[in-house]
Amino acid sequence: MEQVKIKIRKKTGCEDLALPQYMSESSSGMDIRADVDGEVVLLPGEIKLISAGFYMSLPAGYEAQLRPRSGLAIKHGISIVNTPGTIDADFRGLVGIIVINHGKKPFPIKRGDRIAQMVVQKVIRAETELVDELDETVRSTGGFGHSGV
Repeated sequence: MEQVKIKIRKKTGCEDLALPQYMSESSSGMDIRADVDGEVVLLPGEIKLISAGFYMSLPAGYEAQLRPRSGLAIKHGISIVNTPGTIDADFRGLVGIIVINHGKKPFPIKRGDRIAQMVVQKVIRAETELVDELDETVRSTGGFGHSGV
C-alpha cells in the first residue's frame, strides 16, 4: 500500500484530541474528531461548522476529502453539506467540517467525537481544450434517468 506523509499542527488547546487516524488495518479514511467546548447540539435541519482542531500540510499532487461517517448517517442522519469536502495541498487553515442533521432528533456532538473521515487522494490535473465538436457516443446527451429505473 502506498503511503504519503502529512504534516499536522494542532490548534492551541487541542492537545487532548487524537490526530486523524485509521480505525482498522484496511480503512481508506482516517477518522476526524470534533474540537468543540463540551457539547454542541445540532438540531434537525441545522448546519454548523465544527472545527477538527488541526492544520495540515499535504504534499503537492494530493488532496484530502472529508466525508460523512456511515454509522452517523444511518443511525442519526448526520452528514456533511459539501460532501466530499476538498482540502487542497496549498491550504493551511484550520480544518473544519460543515455538518448537517438530516435526522428527526437533536444530535449532540461532544469534544473528541469522531464526526467525519478524511481520505487522501492523488490529484490529476486536467488541461482544457476548446473544440467545435465532441465525439459521438451511444449515450450522447442522455442524462438524469435516461436509462430508466
